[in-house]
Amino acid sequence: MEANRMMFFRELLQQRIAELLNDQMKTISVLNSSNDRVVDQNDQASMEVDRNYELRIRDRERRLILKMKEAILRIDNGTFGICVDCGEDISEKRLIARPVTTQCIDCKTKQEKIEKLLGKKDSRVIQYSFQGSLQDQQDD
Repeated sequence: MEANRMMFFRELLQQRIAELLNDQMKTISVLNSSNDRVVDQNDQASMEVDRNYELRIRDRERRLILKMKEAILRIDNGTFGICVDCGEDISEKRLIARPVTTQCIDCKTKQEKIEKLLGKKDSRVIQYSFQGSLQDQQDD
């Protein structure tokens, strides 16, 4: 990949990291400032659900930031945009859509088909779900 395209992706990743970090700081300030205790149990429960949801989102964003930093390291060592499975170039459209990707679309499609056939998820993916929804998935 050309050096100017590498710089484009570096700036794109750094911009997205800055946006996510800014969102995290806003969340921290809101959580620290909201010490309100509500008398109504339903309102209190609703606030707790909202808080937990917000924290789960921020945790996912934290992991995305780590992936973005890894992508910047791949830019630095010259492996950015190269599929880890087949060694071919990853299309620029795919990199723009998902700059943290390490697989070309063909290898990712193959991986997803295998996972679907085996009924497994990629070990690199962590999913959040409620215990009831896990039971529902196992029953299917």
